[in-house]
Amino acid sequence: MGSTMEQTDRLAPTLDELAEKRRKFRYQAGAFLGLVGATSAIAGFSKAIMSAKKSDPKYFDKGLHGSIALHEAGTSLALRALGWGTLYAILGTGTICFGIWKLSGAKNMEEFRQAVGSALPRVPRNDPPTSRTEFEGLTDLMQYLTTWGKEEKAVANKQPSQ
Repeated sequence: MGSTMEQTDRLAPTLDELAEKRRKFRYQAGAFLGLVGATSAIAGFSKAIMSAKKSDPKYFDKGLHGSIALHEAGTSLALRALGWGTLYAILGTGTICFGIWKLSGAKNMEEFRQAVGSALPRVPRNDPPTSRTEFEGLTDLMQYLTTWGKEEKAVANKQPSQ
């Protein structure tokens, strides 16, 4: 009888095991997002380089190897600019996020979510949707957006005040 109790206890994970699973999931999710971001950045930069080479191969090769007329090769200048731009973007965004975190006074993500949620206005739920959600195409969507809300205003203006 004692062995069945041990078996049921082993089926239910402990709080430490759940916390460990959650921590591992966060690391995996962060690694996945980093990988997707890095892949898209490399793909975008490669596509830009290839389109520049395709549009004007003569000047692309001059920029690649440098010449007497150029003080610095174009690719080294572009890579240096990309490096500084990336550094400024990461440091600037990190500083802004860290400043907001410290100004909120939160110690963990739960407290930060509560602080930000109380400071920002509530977005009303639209369940079930009260307006259209399906469109035949972009033209239909644009037509809907130009007339959206005008019917309610017209009805409100026609009602006499009491």
